[in-house]
Amino acid sequence: MGEICMEKLVITAAICGAEVTKAQNPAVPYTAREIALEAKAAREAGASVIHLHVREDDGRPTQDRERFAQCIAEIRRLCPDVIVQPSTGGSVGMSEEERLAPLDLRPEMATLDCGTCNFGGDDIFVNTENMIKRFGQKMIGLGIKPEVEIFDKGMIDMAIRLCAQGFIAAPMHFNFVMGVNGGISATLRDFAFLLGSIPRGSSFTASGIGRGAFSVAAMSIVSGGHVRVGFEDNVYLEKGVLAKSNGELVEKAARLARILGREIAEPDETRAILGLKKLEA
Repeated sequence: MGEICMEKLVITAAICGAEVTKAQNPAVPYTAREIALEAKAAREAGASVIHLHVREDDGRPTQDRERFAQCIAEIRRLCPDVIVQPSTGGSVGMSEEERLAPLDLRPEMATLDCGTCNFGGDDIFVNTENMIKRFGQKMIGLGIKPEVEIFDKGMIDMAIRLCAQGFIAAPMHFNFVMGVNGGISATLRDFAFLLGSIPRGSSFTASGIGRGAFSVAAMSIVSGGHVRVGFEDNVYLEKGVLAKSNGELVEKAARLARILGREIAEPDETRAILGLKKLEA
C-alpha cells in the first residue's frame, strides 16, 4: 500500500442480512416497508450505501428478482439518492442462478464473494473459482461495480489473479469481513495483514462481525478505509444493549469517524470515490 489518503468516509449499512432474525433483535426488517424504513434511518444517520439482502414477509431469505425490485423501489421512494448494493451471496445453500438474480435489475454496485468459507456447524458458503469468474463476467457485462468480499487473506490473492485474467474489473473495491466463524479474526494484526495485501490503487471497506463491529470500524477509519455496520453484522449498540435501528449503528460509526477526523461522504461523493456509474433499477 502507498500513502494513506484520508478522503471522506463511505458508510455502508447492511440493514438485514439473510440469517439474523427478529428473535435476536425485534427491529430486524423483513417486509419491504420495514426494509425501506431501516434504509431511511441509516441514510439519515450518514450511510450512503445500503447493502441489501431481502426477505419474505415471514423472514425467510430470498434472492427473488421481483422481491428485490419491490424493496429497491420502496427504498428509493424514501431515500432516492442512496446507493443500493444487492448481495449475490444470498444465503447458504442457494443456487448460482438464484444468487445472480438481482443483477438483472442493473444496480450500480453488487457484492462478489471471492472464496469458499466455513460458516459454523455444517454450513459452508461455497464460491468456487469458476463461480467467481462467472459472477465477475456478468458484472463486467452489465457495467456493475463489484465489491469484492474477503473473509480470509487467500481470497485477496484469488481476486488479484482473476482481475489480472480479466474476470474482475480494476480498480477493485474490497470489503474485509472480519470475525466470521471460519474466517479471519477481527484483530488489528489481521486487519494490517489484509490491508497490506491489496493492490495499490484499490479502495476498501471493513466490516466487523459481532463484538468486533466498532473496533474494526475504528481501524478502517484511521487507515483511510471505509466502514460497514448494520444488523447483518451486529445487532448491539454496545454490550448488552440492542440497537433500536440500523440508524443507531450508523450514527455511532459516524460519531466515531468525526472524533477520529474523517468527514462523512454523501451519496454523490461516494459515487466519485468508488468510481460508480449510476444505473437505474
